[in-house]
Amino acid sequence: MKPTSLPGTGTDRQTPCWKHDLANAYRRPEALLSDLGLGAEWSGPAAEEFPLRVPRDYARRIRPGDPEDPLLRQVLPIREETLARPGYIQDPVGDASAVRAPGLLQKYHGRALLVVTGACALHCRYCFRRHFPYATETLNRDPGQRAIEAIARDPEITEVIVSGGDPLLQDDRHLARLIERLAGIPHVRRLRLHTRVPIALPSRITPSLCALLTGHRLSPLIVVQANHPHELGGGVPEALARLRQASLPVLNQSVLLRGVNDRAETLAQLSESLFDHGVLPYYLHLLDPVAGAWHFEVPPAGARALLETLRARLPGYLVPRMVREIAGGRFKYPFGEDMPLA
Repeated sequence: MKPTSLPGTGTDRQTPCWKHDLANAYRRPEALLSDLGLGAEWSGPAAEEFPLRVPRDYARRIRPGDPEDPLLRQVLPIREETLARPGYIQDPVGDASAVRAPGLLQKYHGRALLVVTGACALHCRYCFRRHFPYATETLNRDPGQRAIEAIARDPEITEVIVSGGDPLLQDDRHLARLIERLAGIPHVRRLRLHTRVPIALPSRITPSLCALLTGHRLSPLIVVQANHPHELGGGVPEALARLRQASLPVLNQSVLLRGVNDRAETLAQLSESLFDHGVLPYYLHLLDPVAGAWHFEVPPAGARALLETLRARLPGYLVPRMVREIAGGRFKYPFGEDMPLA
């Protein structure tokens, strides 16, 4: 591969390894199940509405022959997704009302979120943006990038959250251009990237990417998502080590999911394993009521019991804050602190 003078600005003559890994991901449920030695049921209509995508590194962490594996449960399209449930809607956190420009959402004071792409390395069945209108509401769909101009005009925005989809599915060149534009806005101080890529597609975390994410004046922060300790296998330890060696702060946010991580032992092991890899537990989200995900819900009483057990078992810095995002809210509501539970 031809060396580059600046991270993300050169012309690669070879396709990066991570792009091969992404292209080779499972896209047919029957192929994934066959390789796992399973005849588990899956839903064609659910897969048509929200297609399966599972990188092979992630698939190798799924236990063969176990139809109840918690990683498989997160990715396999099943019939329950096609059943409507009251209160489960397409825009559960009020993204539509927060749009300020194509690809720009703002809900909270001082922070703005850029939706740069609709692509993800792993299609999680509980995704709160599975119905988001990516065809029109992403930064890359607006050649004028009015979202960047809106941030530049608002001196109260000091932190930009880059999300999607998954921002790290952009190649280095596109990321470098975006970061350069954001770093050129004097009042922006912090750059936060929300990404599942270090967990789902760890080959993407290359030395050149780490150099790109630190080679600017902004203070960077990476927020990853792991829901179960088994997700921290495969190439994940190496990917997290590269982020740590680059002095990139890494936090984790999880989603509380029935049949995946709704046991105190699982959550405690996840927190301890994350910390072993230099990642600090940050948020444990109650499920956003998105259409197609009702079967993942953990009732409030069960969530409360889990939180109490974690507080009794772990030091405070290993207990993630249990929160729920409510459409129109001024912040994420901590569990049990004036937070509507219905």
